[in-house]
Amino acid sequence: MIEKIIFYFLTVMVLVPAVMAVTLKNIFHCALFLVLSLTGVAGLFAMLGADFIFVAQILVYAGGITVLLLFVVLLSGNPKDWIIKQVNVQWFGALAVSAVFVAALSVLFRFLPLSSGLAQAQPTTGLLGLLLIRDMVLPFEAVSLALLSAMVGAIHFSKKE
Repeated sequence: MIEKIIFYFLTVMVLVPAVMAVTLKNIFHCALFLVLSLTGVAGLFAMLGADFIFVAQILVYAGGITVLLLFVVLLSGNPKDWIIKQVNVQWFGALAVSAVFVAALSVLFRFLPLSSGLAQAQPTTGLLGLLLIRDMVLPFEAVSLALLSAMVGAIHFSKKE
């Protein structure tokens, strides 16, 4: 019973701020509602027992991307410039496409078999750590070198002569 209550709370915590982030006119408030929605998504990952994805969601999306967005918003001028029109002329088409997508998903979910219950959640970070350090060490290091070179390149090209 408590799982259902927490699930419905997190669902509301994802959907309501997402709608607010799309419909409000103040970009700063939209970014704050985006943080709240992404935190709710992280809570849903935690309920599923996906501890690594939960932490990655908090650190990368709710933390890093939102801080980057807020820096762009705060450094982009006056607060009076932050208020822009959020809804454009194509909102009705987007609403129709979304309704078709939700209807298709509801038909698809109707034909899927129901599970009898949730499986016991087990930690995955240890297995992922072993996989990255033992089995996938070469691709892991190649990605880190690519990110390092991208960061050095960004610093080099952003310097004033």
